[in-house]
Amino acid sequence: MNPLTFALRRPWTVMVAILAIVLACSVALRPKWVDQSLAKIGVDLPLQTMKVDIFPALNLPVIYVCQPYGGMDAAQMEGLLTNYYEYHFLYISNIHHVESRNIQGTALMKLIFHPGTDMSQAMAETINYVNRSRAMMPPGTVSPFVMRFDTGSVPVGYLVLSSDTRTVGEIQDQALFKVRPLFSALPGVSAPPPFGGSARTVVIRANPDRLRSYNISPDEVVTALALGNSVSPSGNMHVGTSYPIVPTNALVKDIKELGSIPIRTQDGPPVYVRDVATIDDATDLPTGYALVNGRRAVYILATKRAEASTMSVIDEIKKAIPAMQAELPPDIKVSFEFDQSPYVTRAVGSLLTEGLLGALLTGLMVLVFLRDWRSALVVVLNIPLAIMAAVLGLWLCGQTINLMTLGGLALAVGILVDEATVEIENIHTQFQKTDSMAMAVRLGNSETAVPRLLAMLCILAVFVPSFFMQGAARNLFIPLSLAVGFSMIASYILSSTFVPILSIWLLKRTGSHAHANDSAPLKSSPYRRLLGQTVAWRWVVVPVYLAASVLIVVFAGRQLGLEIFPQTGVAEFRLKFRAPDGTHFDTTEDYAIKVLDEIGETVGRKNVDLTLGYVGTIPSSFPINGVYQWSRGPEEGLLRIALKHGTGIDVEETKNRLRQVLGQKYPELRFSFEPADIISEVMSFGSPTPVEIAVRGANLQESEVYARELEKRLRQLPSLRDVQIAQSLAYPTINVSVDREKASMSGTNASQIARSVVAATSSTRFVAQNYWPDPKTGIGYQVQIEIPQPTMTQAEDLAMLPVDYENGQSVLLRDVARLTPGTQPGQFDRYNMKRELTITANISGVDLGTVSREVQQVLSQMEKEGLKPKSITTEIRGQVPTLRQILSGLGVGLVLAILVIFLLLTANFQSIRLALATVSTVPAVLAGVVVALWLTGSTLNIESFIGAIMAIGVAMANAILLVTFAEQSRKSSHDSREAAIEGGSRRLRAILMTSLAMTAGMIPMAAGLGEEGAQTAPLGRAVIGGLLAATFATLLVLPAVYALVLKRASSTSASLDPLDSESRYFVATS
Repeated sequence: MNPLTFALRRPWTVMVAILAIVLACSVALRPKWVDQSLAKIGVDLPLQTMKVDIFPALNLPVIYVCQPYGGMDAAQMEGLLTNYYEYHFLYISNIHHVESRNIQGTALMKLIFHPGTDMSQAMAETINYVNRSRAMMPPGTVSPFVMRFDTGSVPVGYLVLSSDTRTVGEIQDQALFKVRPLFSALPGVSAPPPFGGSARTVVIRANPDRLRSYNISPDEVVTALALGNSVSPSGNMHVGTSYPIVPTNALVKDIKELGSIPIRTQDGPPVYVRDVATIDDATDLPTGYALVNGRRAVYILATKRAEASTMSVIDEIKKAIPAMQAELPPDIKVSFEFDQSPYVTRAVGSLLTEGLLGALLTGLMVLVFLRDWRSALVVVLNIPLAIMAAVLGLWLCGQTINLMTLGGLALAVGILVDEATVEIENIHTQFQKTDSMAMAVRLGNSETAVPRLLAMLCILAVFVPSFFMQGAARNLFIPLSLAVGFSMIASYILSSTFVPILSIWLLKRTGSHAHANDSAPLKSSPYRRLLGQTVAWRWVVVPVYLAASVLIVVFAGRQLGLEIFPQTGVAEFRLKFRAPDGTHFDTTEDYAIKVLDEIGETVGRKNVDLTLGYVGTIPSSFPINGVYQWSRGPEEGLLRIALKHGTGIDVEETKNRLRQVLGQKYPELRFSFEPADIISEVMSFGSPTPVEIAVRGANLQESEVYARELEKRLRQLPSLRDVQIAQSLAYPTINVSVDREKASMSGTNASQIARSVVAATSSTRFVAQNYWPDPKTGIGYQVQIEIPQPTMTQAEDLAMLPVDYENGQSVLLRDVARLTPGTQPGQFDRYNMKRELTITANISGVDLGTVSREVQQVLSQMEKEGLKPKSITTEIRGQVPTLRQILSGLGVGLVLAILVIFLLLTANFQSIRLALATVSTVPAVLAGVVVALWLTGSTLNIESFIGAIMAIGVAMANAILLVTFAEQSRKSSHDSREAAIEGGSRRLRAILMTSLAMTAGMIPMAAGLGEEGAQTAPLGRAVIGGLLAATFATLLVLPAVYALVLKRASSTSASLDPLDSESRYFVATS
């Protein structure tokens, strides 16, 4: 029993099934208040709602390994730690390459795998080789942080803690041990440590003058602390019937007791820690500060797990803020800032609005053509029901509501009308031949069932290649493909069941149903006469059409820009600035405040909603934060500025003004803008700027010379902004060169001297770990020795540092070592164990594809001029490789889609000629897409490429209908020319109605309504352009192609069955 027969015989079964779809969809999309209301009456609905997010999970094959070691300089981090990691990581299966960054105290390694890698296995192997590598590393090396990177690694907001009375260190401790446990326990939340403060620490601050007066070196204090405050387990005793614990006070309970630890008890009166140092409950050495509205504060990045919903995570955070506030002292306030949910809400709402308007315009267009409100109602009702069925299918497949699935559903709105419109139009045609509506419905459906099925399969066929793509293109395209696919399948089923039932129930004979057989084409119709001329001149029309299409695609296509995703209009931006290498972070903070003042002056202070930033480097105690926000040194600052919604300020224009203003006022600073909104952050795939050029060579000095010249030439390109070398290459140093002979004669050695220098210039946190448990909270803190930095402000102060004690006199550092100023690289970057320099740049006024070509021309020109040494290799990175990968995948998908459609048509028609004639409208589609994008100033990106692929599938639907009717006529008349004219004339109204209805449905999307409408506008424009061009080609060129290709074709079937009456091998039997 086919669907039509089933529906006509069991109409209420169909209606119950439709009601079930509506109810199931309502459950999947139910708002939060429904669950809350049910909970009040004791009803717990166990079914999970459909998640709402900005993007589907991209499943990027990337793993980060972050290794801290406080005090180690960049060269030590590279040679003693990173090198061993990279050596072992290259054993991991399916590894593509390993990138690393090394600065003082931190090494960040990025492992990129080939697409399709089993990341669970990759993570297991990574951890295995991390453990193996650590066996070769210096003492004191702690375990690194290992994490995967996905769209969930992008912050969806910031939890800000501030106070007018407390220090940043106190706020940091409260955030780390009171707020973060609540925060990380929220469903779907991934909570890195707080930014802004250093870890609470018991600090023993040694006084250099007292050390000299007592002839004591810092290393002696370190040794005394290790002996006087040590971790010792507790035993037990068997005393009678009890079994008491026997703890000792080897680990002090009150930090004041540390002052009673003896340093020296011989050669004079005893010297205690309290005699040469002060003991404070303070923090580790600061390395940077977080700034909120220009004031020091602490913030925690709100990041979601890959499988979680952005909206749900943000809702959970907002609900938990009162509980967090209750855990904090009254003078510390907590708030949620830079909330990305309004953007997600506006983006989702914009697409929903576009879909609703598209449905209304589609119904209006159908009403204009059929002049029957009942018919229009039947068509329009088909749209929401198909969308609901599609949402249900997406829910069952584990998909989320995101820009891609919503884009697919909004795209489907204009296409869904095709099935129902063709059905209704043919019912009207059949109703002119019979007085029975039920019979008209059966005849109309039977006549179009196969063409509609084939049209649906052609639309689905264009998405088949997406399942064979790799990387980000696959993960972005498949959710959209599923959305469109489920919608089309639902639409076909509804058109074969729901539409016939409603047509019998609702449609009535009106004045528009004349008994005259209007289906017979009028001999004198203008279209028929024009079509006759086109078919008559087919030998001219077809070549001209093909040539024109190719020329348009080639020449206009070259004018199109290339980018990954359309630019957003979000009123946020991030500004990174760099002071001269080695600038203290306190000075960098002063620069940050001045820059924020200039931004306020430029955009208007009343237009600034919130500012948030970080200056300096990430503390070694919280290395994982470097994954989310990398900082090269104390001279660097990153500011995030949110403008008030609705100010109408052009962000790109503001950036250019700030470049000019800030560049004039602070010429010593270097500035660069980075992605700020959630879409741009996700689509940047971890790259801070769109363009990066890696320069690799065997010699770093040679690479620097080449990179400087390349930087100079790139600055001359008008399309690039903020061109700079990312690495710090001349970080100031004070080199301590130990004279080992003098040291030996003085009774000391290089190791002892180094330990004293570390304690004086850094701390003993990593080289001599010591602990103190807070008895009030049960939290363990480290004890470290350091010399207050304000007491040592020049090299001469360090030279006076006592490093040993000999014959009753202090051995000073100047006695055994020479101190000289110098410079060294502050950051070492590597690619598969080879050092590299990176030039970063932003884009202004042009697209990413154009810039990549310009940069490549500069590289080629330098090579021609002989400026590139043979040992140097270059690579354009940033977003450029991702752009090439995605567009290449979509391009191959486009070709495969056409091939799949051609094979499908061949299988259906049993004729290569008919399949070739049907796909002849593809050149027009491509030309229409290119022209539409060019005229509207849109680029070729993921959205517009999807629109082009979709337009091809839609164009095939109309072409199939025309060819099917033409072929029926040819088998009757045996004349391809008349059959072509007949097919075009009979399907004129249906093709115009469906094409214009689809176009009307896509107009809201193409118009880019709302602030976030620009994201999907290229998709709608591509579909409209391709559809209009395809309609022209289908009505005027396709009949000419058909007449040309089928001129001498046989009218018999391709069947080889001798019992088939339509086969040329038919043998009549009695």
